[in-house]
Amino acid sequence: MLLASSPVHRDSNLVSADLEGVVDFVDLTVKTKECALTVLQMYKRANAGHIGASLSCLEMLVYLYFSRLGVEDKFILSKGHAAAGLYAVLAHSGRIDLESLSTFYLDGTNLAAHPPCNQHIKDIPFGTGSLGHGTSLASGIAFAGRFTGIVRKVYCVVSEGDLNEGSTWEALMFAAHHKLDNLTVMVDRNSLQGFGASSDVLDLGDVADRFRAFGFSVSEANDGNAFSDLHGAFTRLDEESGKPRCLIAHTKKGHGVSFMEDKLEWHYLPMNDEQYAQAISEVACSDA
Repeated sequence: MLLASSPVHRDSNLVSADLEGVVDFVDLTVKTKECALTVLQMYKRANAGHIGASLSCLEMLVYLYFSRLGVEDKFILSKGHAAAGLYAVLAHSGRIDLESLSTFYLDGTNLAAHPPCNQHIKDIPFGTGSLGHGTSLASGIAFAGRFTGIVRKVYCVVSEGDLNEGSTWEALMFAAHHKLDNLTVMVDRNSLQGFGASSDVLDLGDVADRFRAFGFSVSEANDGNAFSDLHGAFTRLDEESGKPRCLIAHTKKGHGVSFMEDKLEWHYLPMNDEQYAQAISEVACSDA
């Protein structure tokens, strides 16, 4: 399916959009499958957890990097425990070497369990993962453009755990006060976090109403793992101006792997050989 999107100014070989901004959902789906297989391989090689967190937001990352981010635009992954998803998308979009993914989780790597703080990767401006920091960093970058003269959009993916942190809401007030309409906060709303269901850990209620109360324009993707819904939510936000923006994506933790979906334990567990084989088979055989 092809639908119109906002103009994209990255090289055409890095995006699933033509010069008129038409988004190819089929191509994005194929790229997501490639990235998901890579994510599973990375986690298995490292014998590491946080798989579910990467899979829940993978479509959001693919949509941004293959159809939306411009040359000067910036992205912050506040939920840094999903770093493998980010690394896979950076590699498959040509921003880092695909071969470097084999160093994930190894001593001395630039591809640590959370995005690195050393700025060796151009597309990772800050180390993240201590929840509640990403929105402040993204707001600062968005605000700085008024002094540097650099015209850019800034995107930040946050988790529900991020929304439990007071620093996040301080940053939202700052962004609204300064009318940072070049800032988009994307909420990965998978309803789970490290200690259980988000409604049990700290009930956020109606997140859309909370963001509106803090001065944001808000749009929701009812299926945040579907490109048609993500695209529609972004299209609605593109019609807004004068306020910072929030896109709430209702996703599934562990999306695409049946035994991981909506399961808290896949916030932590590594895969054994049998689970890995099943996960690879399910992703490889999924519709594209």
